[in-house]
Amino acid sequence: MATEALQQAATVAERLRATRNIQRVPTPKLELFTLRDFMPGDERLRLMELIDANRQPSTITDSNGDDYFRTSETCHFDESDPVVMKLEERLQALSGIDPVFGEPLQGQRYEVGQEFKAHTDYFEPNGRDYDANCQRGGNRTWTFMVYLNTPDAGGATRFKVANKMFQPEAGRLLGWNNRRADGSPNAATLHHAMKVRKGLKYVITKWYRELPYRQ
Repeated sequence: MATEALQQAATVAERLRATRNIQRVPTPKLELFTLRDFMPGDERLRLMELIDANRQPSTITDSNGDDYFRTSETCHFDESDPVVMKLEERLQALSGIDPVFGEPLQGQRYEVGQEFKAHTDYFEPNGRDYDANCQRGGNRTWTFMVYLNTPDAGGATRFKVANKMFQPEAGRLLGWNNRRADGSPNAATLHHAMKVRKGLKYVITKWYRELPYRQ
């Protein structure tokens, strides 16, 4: 099964490299891609409306005692909503990953001063809740994130190890492989959702797993 997961990761990277207008960040430390104009404005506006209507405080796994580590709000979408289904289809067409490997889409909203400090998306093998988090579907593989709007100031996503920072841009997608070529977690995927300085920031996040997550 581990071999199949590695083959899937290689296939996704190959598919992304062949995508028109996509850019790969020139670093040997991780596989990190960006694509502008991934989704149209009407769909983005509808998703922002859903986030506003259903948001709640964001949480983290393996609490580190820092109550201000993640201060955003999160929305768990109704998966039957047409705009949510359409975005799932867009992501599948881009990545080629079977939907059974995907966690449900999440939306996040950041107000002025809110952030998600430097973190990785995979579950730490030595983490207190590792077994519970990975019991269903294994660890996380690929992350895809879409900026739904452009804040007035701040809110950048910073990959410190890769020395790359993305300013939020409405419709722009980021995608990265959370693992190394051998399948181990890649600490170079450490990233920081920096504080919003003016306005609001809305994003969509999609995580995939090593094994089927959905029944």
